[in-house]
Amino acid sequence: MASKSFQDLKKQAEEAAQEAANAAAETAQQAVDQATEAGQKAAEHLVKSTQEGIDKTTGQAAEAISSFGKKYGFQK
Repeated sequence: MASKSFQDLKKQAEEAAQEAANAAAETAQQAVDQATEAGQKAAEHLVKSTQEGIDKTTGQAAEAISSFGKKYGFQK
């Protein structure tokens, strides 16, 4: 009888340990997913900001060249 109680207790402990391990793995996966999402958002923001900077610089360069051309009579 004591052996059966010990086996039941052992089984309960193993099940509890497995549940705890599963919960820890799920929590770790959620953390990885959140970090991945945050990284993707940061990369998207960087790309967007870089493209906006390039567009602005290109526009400014075009205006400068146009002004230069007009100033020196290359363009009307």
